Amino acid sequence: MAAYLQIVQQVQEALRLGILLEGDQLPTAARVARDTKLNPNTTLKAYRELEHQGLVEPRPGVGTFVSRAAAQQAQAKPLAESPLRGELNDWMRRARVAGLEWGDVSALITAARAEHYP
Repeated sequence: MAAYLQIVQQVQEALRLGILLEGDQLPTAARVARDTKLNPNTTLKAYRELEHQGLVEPRPGVGTFVSRAAAQQAQAKPLAESPLRGELNDWMRRARVAGLEWGDVSALITAARAEHYP
């Protein structure tokens, strides 16, 4: 997956989990580029995509902020409070105790996703 799409996905996940809320400021594209060792144009591309999706609003001279629409969308499905999250945490704990490596877990998740979300 392209680096800019990874940034987009991380922001989308943070919104779904309630980690990012309406009005929260994202780090500057320059800071993300510096921290991740990516080209600044890559982070700018990610931020433009997030803006295109309506998830963030740039405020010139101030920064990039989570939009009201994104926050409302995330509140409609509060994943952080879902009982499925607890079940998944239990499953992950059992997988670890059973000695599965992350690659094994990832393969199982990918296979289940393909089966249920073709």
